Amino acid sequence: MKQAIRQRDIDLIHGSLWDKLLLLALPLAATAMLQQLFNAADVAVVGNFVPDEALAKAAMGAVGGNSAVVNLLVNFFVGISLGANVLISQCIGMGDHDSIRRAIHTSIVVSVLGGLVMGLAGQLFVRPVLRLMLMPADVFDLAALYLRIYLAGLPVILLYNFEAAILRSAGDTRTPLLVLAASGVLNVLLNLFFVLALKRTVDGVAVATVASNAVSAGVLFFLLCRKTGDVRIDIKALGVDWGILRRILRIGMPAGVQGMVFSLSNICVQSAVNSLDSTAILAASSAAANLEMFIYSIINSFGQACTTLVGQNYGAGQLDRCRSTLKLSLRFCMGFFVVTAAVMLLFGEELLSIFNRDPEVLRFGMIRLRYILLGYVFTEFVEVLSGYLRGFGMSAVPALCALAFTCGTRILWVSFVFPKDPTFATLMAVYPVSLALTAGVIALCCLGLKKRLLPAT
Repeated sequence: MKQAIRQRDIDLIHGSLWDKLLLLALPLAATAMLQQLFNAADVAVVGNFVPDEALAKAAMGAVGGNSAVVNLLVNFFVGISLGANVLISQCIGMGDHDSIRRAIHTSIVVSVLGGLVMGLAGQLFVRPVLRLMLMPADVFDLAALYLRIYLAGLPVILLYNFEAAILRSAGDTRTPLLVLAASGVLNVLLNLFFVLALKRTVDGVAVATVASNAVSAGVLFFLLCRKTGDVRIDIKALGVDWGILRRILRIGMPAGVQGMVFSLSNICVQSAVNSLDSTAILAASSAAANLEMFIYSIINSFGQACTTLVGQNYGAGQLDRCRSTLKLSLRFCMGFFVVTAAVMLLFGEELLSIFNRDPEVLRFGMIRLRYILLGYVFTEFVEVLSGYLRGFGMSAVPALCALAFTCGTRILWVSFVFPKDPTFATLMAVYPVSLALTAGVIALCCLGLKKRLLPAT
């Protein structure tokens, strides 16, 4: 067992890069897609198996309408976990065994404590936040119930993400994928059990999601305890090293803020969606958002793979491999995006019908899909270039760009452009506009920082 687990770590500082990039990125994409299936399964089960049609639409809106709030919390700590990923990757490249050990054990403790604090504190703000988002009255109570249960599960949800980040720092992306695949099957089965057998709605699918995450976090913890080498957990060594935590936060906080900025801007847009006061639009937006996230998972996976590869090679002083990693990440990312976006556009209505077959829901869902996929052309550059900068430990630049040009543009759009033509299409147009601006500015920043990041050798 120990030997099998250890051999999944990939040597990222020697040999060809293209195969290592794919070995990192594709399991990352599959893992993110499985995580998205947790929410997609929730939406699909309540949309298709709750017997009352009106209640089914309301339940879909409640689950999907919460996605922006859930992502706000989770993305912040996923950003912090990226700080651990970068620090451990750089230490592996430098051969700093003591720092690797301290970073791993600090990360585990921070994830659990952070999840407990955020989960408990979040309970106080459930209803105020949903009111701020203009959640429709017929969806409000269901949305509040789902969010409360999800918040209670934050400790195990965040623990899984930190454990996965630790494994990724050593080049092991397969173990989190395999574990999540098993818990994903469990999630679907529990969804069906709670909704069909126990006649529950959003509370049942929320409990199923939390339980599945608890299983995946527990299994990864066990496997990390069984690993050999530096990247492993020793229960007796669990604790917070404040020096290491400061180094993790220096990288992870800006990444977390960047994730929160995207989520905050999406909450702003979601509030505008809610203001249209249409259950069909809310259900359509929920269904389309689940489909979009599968493509985003692919784009984001190349950004994260770029971070890990650049981090290790920068730590090892191999700057040429950092340059090559960026070029390969952009090329592969664009290729996979073109293929998956074409499939999504060609079979969009069929895919949306998995969640709900109402013609009005399908029509609005396709409007959202078209605008978001146009925006994802620019998201490739945002994610890969952000991941590239994080690999060098520079997280503040992409975070500031996201704050100013993603969040800022969306808030201004919702405040000034949308009220002049309050239609769903006008609202969705903010995505390609804001992402194009953000991508352009991050690209200019990378060019400006080129000499500092990669001095001539």
